[in-house]
Amino acid sequence: MSPLDLARWQFGITTVYHFIFVPLTIGLSLLVAGMQTAWVRTGNDAYLRMTKFWGKLFLINFAMGVVTGIVQEFQFGMNWSDYSTFVGDIFGAPLAIEGLLAFFLESTFLGLWIFGWNRLPKKLHLATIWLAAIGTMLSAYFILAANSWMQHPVGYAVNPATGRAELKDFGAVLTNSTAVGAFAHTITACFLTAGIFVVAISAWQLKRRRSPEVYRPSMRLALVTVLIAGLGVAVTGDLQARLMTQQQPMKMAAAEALYDTVSPASFSLFTIGSLDGSHEVFSIRVPKVLSFMATGSFDGTVEGINDVQAAETAAHGPGDYTPDVAVTYWTFRLMIGFGFLMGLLSLVGLWLFRRGRIPRSRWFYHAAVASLALPFLANSLGWIFTEMGRQPWAVFGVLKTANGVSPTVGAGTVLTSLIVFTVLYGVLAVVDGILMVRYAKAGPPEPTPPEESEVDASTPPVFVY
Repeated sequence: MSPLDLARWQFGITTVYHFIFVPLTIGLSLLVAGMQTAWVRTGNDAYLRMTKFWGKLFLINFAMGVVTGIVQEFQFGMNWSDYSTFVGDIFGAPLAIEGLLAFFLESTFLGLWIFGWNRLPKKLHLATIWLAAIGTMLSAYFILAANSWMQHPVGYAVNPATGRAELKDFGAVLTNSTAVGAFAHTITACFLTAGIFVVAISAWQLKRRRSPEVYRPSMRLALVTVLIAGLGVAVTGDLQARLMTQQQPMKMAAAEALYDTVSPASFSLFTIGSLDGSHEVFSIRVPKVLSFMATGSFDGTVEGINDVQAAETAAHGPGDYTPDVAVTYWTFRLMIGFGFLMGLLSLVGLWLFRRGRIPRSRWFYHAAVASLALPFLANSLGWIFTEMGRQPWAVFGVLKTANGVSPTVGAGTVLTSLIVFTVLYGVLAVVDGILMVRYAKAGPPEPTPPEESEVDASTPPVFVY
């Protein structure tokens, strides 16, 4: 394999692995903040136990996200030096703000939240977890702004003397329509992820009839979160599809395995293409749905792969501008399918709550526990779709991926780092799994006697977990 292929594999593996933790961290931080708010307002000890139990799992996940995320920045310099040279002036700005502002905000106040139990007044302590949660969302926005510039570059100019892209309008980068759409879609997906996580673990505990006073309200809150977030994911995903049709028509065409421009366009449930990927052999389609997804009109025109390829060739010169159609097509479908299953699970769960069948419905518990994999699969597939569908571009329409790889790093060097990182991340996956399972099984802390819930200035700060 070439250094380019190996570098892409390495970045793909490390990025997808890191992204396993990010949505859960963001979504769970906000749910934990909501639980603690309920405790402060009501004084109900069940909410305090919920806060500490789910907060413990949130902290483990946060730590793993930090550890795996650090590697990402190093790869730009190691394997993608030409890319870094070309876009560093622009790409580095939102990432620098993320590190200097958002990450320090979330880590500082998260530290105060961890060590502030029984040391800070309740409302002040509550403010720390909310500020940490806000920090996680700010981090997400700045990172998505950087990635969205790769999808839809704005606010820049290429200096002909240096051959580098130079930042001209930072406001345009931060308000990029692609960034706004991606942020809305990502945040709702974060809530969906956290909701399913809470549902699955609560179901596992309720099946064993453990602490129903903690896990029943946890599951109810999570099911409502999944339902609302699922609707949000669908709406924001629809808006993103229309942006994608305008900005990256090849990605939309590949996502539907649509080879020829049509109006109206049908949505493909299943498509088989030719071996060379040049045309469709067989498909099962739903009439006009793709036109609505792509344009907002059931009679809208959607460009096909062949026509977009001709347009790209005319604009950028000879070359193959078609991404891997099979990967793009199936990641798009599976992402949507898994999202639909999560929404269906929330509807069934809320119906069972209304009928009074929880905690007696054991079949639902099995389904809920099995659903734990769905949001992580959907998130990973969505990320793969976003990045693979942009190929062969690293910065769409500006810099090809093949032109961004480090020219002096050989295949052996990249292969060595690929093996090291993959093995290291595998070990971290085992450690994370052991910790999450151990603390999920341990259950919530015992009820707190009223006198112990007050602030005691004589008690030294402790790590409560």
